[in-house]
Amino acid sequence: MRLFLIGMPGSGKTTLGRALAAYYSLTFVDLDEVIVQREGRSIVDLFAAEGEAYFRSAEAKALRAVLADYPAVVLATGGGTPCFHANAELLRASGLTLWLDVPVEELVRRLVQQAAHRPLLAGLPDPEALKNRLAETLQARREFYATAALRCQASVCSPEAVVRLIAQYTATA
Repeated sequence: MRLFLIGMPGSGKTTLGRALAAYYSLTFVDLDEVIVQREGRSIVDLFAAEGEAYFRSAEAKALRAVLADYPAVVLATGGGTPCFHANAELLRASGLTLWLDVPVEELVRRLVQQAAHRPLLAGLPDPEALKNRLAETLQARREFYATAALRCQASVCSPEAVVRLIAQYTATA
């Protein structure tokens, strides 16, 4: 099985991905970690030195490398991964995609202390600005996220809830 987790920053892709990989006895991969390893510098440094276009290209290459290297995997993508370089279509064609659809208010609560360390959220002056940026970003990404075969729409997508979603989906597929 290949399971790809997509969703906004702070939606829990990495945390849930680790739990699901353990449950299904699969390898867990965080795409941001792959990018850092391949590029030899942090995501923040990549954005600062090279810009978003370079980062998105590196992200697409890393995604394709992961797909080539792992016939069975739980992959936590970056928040913007499905939105560039036909990645949403590639993910959909390569495995089961799950959108972690977490309310913006919950994302703000989770990210307010981390925003300075996230390139697309850094420099926002207060929680209200963070909320506005997240809402705008979600609106722009929604069409890509909505291509996922599965959607967990909750403040917290528990491993148990996702396992049930996957079981229901595979029973009818």
